This record gives sequence, C-alpha cells and structure tokens, in this order.
Amino acid sequence: MATGSTIHTFDVQLADTDRGVYEDFSLRVARHPSETDAYMITRILAYGLEFAEGIGFSEGISKTDEPAVLVRDLTGAITAWIEVGAPDAERLHYGSRLAERTVVYTHRDPEKVMLPWAGKRIHRSEDLRVFSFDPGFIDQVTPHIERRNTLTLTVTEQVLYLDLNGANLTTAIHEHELG
Repeated sequence: MATGSTIHTFDVQLADTDRGVYEDFSLRVARHPSETDAYMITRILAYGLEFAEGIGFSEGISKTDEPAVLVRDLTGAITAWIEVGAPDAERLHYGSRLAERTVVYTHRDPEKVMLPWAGKRIHRSEDLRVFSFDPGFIDQVTPHIERRNTLTLTVTEQVLYLDLNGANLTTAIHEHELG
C-alpha cells in the first residue's frame, strides 16, 4: 500500500523590510513521501521570500509542467516561475518563456546547481536569479519542523532571521546570476 502525503501546517508571520511586505498567513503543505525536509523547508522559504498577491504552491509532483511555487495575476497568467532545488535547463527555459520573472531557491551548492546549465538554451538567462542560503543553514532548520509550526520570517538587507517553533536561526540570502 502506497504512503500518502503528510500535511504540515505553518502559521507564518512575514516582515520583509527589503520589499516592504508584511503579512500573516497560514500554509497547509502536503509533503510527498519522496520529498526531503530540506526541499520542503526551502519550498516554504521560497514562498515567503517571494510572497505576492496570487502566489501559490503548484500541485507538486503530480503536475510536472509547473514549478514548486508560482504567482498568477488576476487573469490567471503566470507572472513568477519559482523553482526549488536543482531544476534542469529545459525546465527553466520553459518557465522563462511563460513568466515575467524566473527564480530558483536552492538548498544545495549553487555552483553545482548552475553548472549543468552552462551552454544550454535558457530563455532570458540573463534575468534568471538563483538564491541560496549559508552552507548548513537548511540542515539546522529541518530538525525543528513539526506537523504544526509557527514560523516568523524577517528579512532585512538580504539577511533572513527565522524563528521556527522557538528556534532562532539567521542566514544571508545569496543571489547568483548565470554568467
């Protein structure tokens, strides 16, 4: 018998002073059995750090033609294609053609994530941004994940202050360009 997704709830308080975004919201996150804690928390951080009207999680692995997170405008058009992990160049090319903005949030070494893209065709590759965190940050966060979570995200001058269920952690948000 196949194991189903595990539902995690995150009550999020977001204060992104860099973008002027201040919101409180709740997320119900379905974690597929094949999804690691590191991937899930990176997906949640991407959601918070890209928070905008129309943001949402895709249907996940059952919907392979969508990124982990996306933003749609009122007409339903995709305005931001937000990948998590280490997507391939073909996927980024596809997303860049559909959306005004394409970004990747990774919990892996960003140089190793971007290396396979070298020489590959990616639409508007000069606009593609990859965001990563300090080495080991995601590994420090994952032990604090529970089924029901309280999460505070504060961003100031590209530094993320995270409080997850009482654990306080800090990391720089590193931005990388293809080049």
